[in-house]
Amino acid sequence: MATNEERSRWVVHGERLIYDNRWIRLGLVDVEIPGGERFEHHAVHLGRAAMTVLVDDRDRVLMLWRHRFLFDRWGWELPGGLVEVGEDPMETAVREVVEETGYRPVEIEHLITFQPMVGMVDSEHIVFLGRGAELIGEPTGEVEADLIEWIPLKALPDMIARGDIWNSGSLVGLLYARERLNGARG
Repeated sequence: MATNEERSRWVVHGERLIYDNRWIRLGLVDVEIPGGERFEHHAVHLGRAAMTVLVDDRDRVLMLWRHRFLFDRWGWELPGGLVEVGEDPMETAVREVVEETGYRPVEIEHLITFQPMVGMVDSEHIVFLGRGAELIGEPTGEVEADLIEWIPLKALPDMIARGDIWNSGSLVGLLYARERLNGARG
């Protein structure tokens, strides 16, 4: 006898590629929903992203003030970027912190992996928690931020409420890291 989960599972019969480049892949997926209706559903595939919540010994997190042209909006974000083919996401996270800020995490561990836009977008986000930071030089990557600052963890709730931190990767990473760090303090 089929379980409720099995009865409500969509069946994928295949996917037809519509567009593909190094940043995005768009397809039409031939799906069949419970009850037998079959149709094509858009699917957007983005590269995996890795980012780091880097916290220093003064309970501050390293953040970047960035403009996002698509929304014409500024906001504070975590350092991060796309995982290169064959690269371990933790290596990506460390590389991106160094390139974007000039700091290297002293310790780093996996924090959480999530999908921010389920339904028709595959965009895995892998967030790491870094503790301690060593300044090793100036940022070496493209100029990606107008400001690089250490923000007190206690300031985050007000910044989120004001809309200064608004992207999913930063929100999930910061809120989860805050809970992990508060739990570690007892």
